[in-house]
Amino acid sequence: MCLGVPGRIVAIDAEEPWLGTVDFDGVQRPVCLAYTPEARLGDYVIVHVGFAISRVDEDEAARTFAVLKAMPDALAGELGP
Repeated sequence: MCLGVPGRIVAIDAEEPWLGTVDFDGVQRPVCLAYTPEARLGDYVIVHVGFAISRVDEDEAARTFAVLKAMPDALAGELGP
């Protein structure tokens, strides 16, 4: 299953600003930010297969994450170990 998972941008590469690190409730992964050039440090984004595809507000991110957490193995399958 492929889902868009919300996370918060915690770092943006200074030399390659289209690369960043996104935190998914304590799990951090590298993410391509090229499709969301308006995204800034601290913003919440929806990430699909390693690409941030849209910005969302914090409340929407929290609601979406709660739904994903309620689905058995949904986050483990998307975020891996």
